[in-house]
Amino acid sequence: MQLVACLAVLVFWVAEAVESCPDVCKCTKKTSAERSEVNCHKKGMRTFPSNLPPDSWILKMGENGIVDLPANVLKPIPKIESINLERNAIKSIHPQAFSGAQRLMLLNLYGNQINKLPMKGFQDLINLRFLMLGQNQISSVKPDMFTGMRNLSDLDLPLNSLIALPSNAFKPLIALKVLDLALNRIERISPKGFLGLTELLFLNLDNNSLKSISAGAFKPLASLEMLVLDNNLLSTLTSATLEGLSNLQELYLRNNELERLPQDLFRHTPKLSQLALSGNRFKNMDGNIFTQLSGLREVYLHDNPWTCDCNINGLVRWVSQTKANLSPLESLRCVAPTEYRNKSLSSLKDQNLRCRA
Repeated sequence: MQLVACLAVLVFWVAEAVESCPDVCKCTKKTSAERSEVNCHKKGMRTFPSNLPPDSWILKMGENGIVDLPANVLKPIPKIESINLERNAIKSIHPQAFSGAQRLMLLNLYGNQINKLPMKGFQDLINLRFLMLGQNQISSVKPDMFTGMRNLSDLDLPLNSLIALPSNAFKPLIALKVLDLALNRIERISPKGFLGLTELLFLNLDNNSLKSISAGAFKPLASLEMLVLDNNLLSTLTSATLEGLSNLQELYLRNNELERLPQDLFRHTPKLSQLALSGNRFKNMDGNIFTQLSGLREVYLHDNPWTCDCNINGLVRWVSQTKANLSPLESLRCVAPTEYRNKSLSSLKDQNLRCRA
């Protein structure tokens, strides 16, 4: 009798697990009280399924061939909290595609073919925390694209085709903590491009085409802790470039075309502890530029064409006295003149370097 009862329970659970489930997918829930997890990963699907369990809360649909998201596609699953649609072939998103999905917290659209985000297309996603849009073909961002997303914490937009960031581009995202814009083609940032992002902690602009940065562009980012500007085309920074970044702790400027820094560049960043300037075109630098940074712990200055003459005495003196870790110290070497070529800067502390007449 007990065996019959157990079998009945098992049959009930299985029936419940497959009810309203697409044939090629797997729909499961451990107990009747739990909601359904739907796994349609890599099943050759070309359209978004219509017969999903009404209580679906996790939906995995990566690596299929879905080409568009029509209007009201999530209306039948109002309890959905997480959707993975990475590596499909999505080109278009209807402005009402996400209508009614107010519980959604994670939306992964990485690796599709999206070239344009619908205006106000995410406005129903008031509880969305994570939006992954990397490796698409998005060429522009406008504030109306992010209307209503007041709780978004993480916006990933790397590997797209962005060229410029206009004024108020992300203004509706008042809770944003992480913004990844790496590996685009950004050439210009409006002075008001980051307006509204007062809670942002991490900004990644690695591998873009920035030659300069408008004065005050970072001013709204009062909470920012890490700024990555590696692998751009920056040749000059001004005294106002870092204005407003009073909470900045890590600044990465590797592999640009910088030759000199304003003497008061770091007056806006008193909390800076990690600074990367390697791979630029510095020939000399006044070590006094770092005296404003009492908490500096890690500095990267290698792979620059250091000319060891009278103009570098201040830097040599700072290198010998600083408590900061110069990583890697053995790679911090002279390129010119000939008599000092390949000598480490740390070995020159007792020499009074002279300039040729």
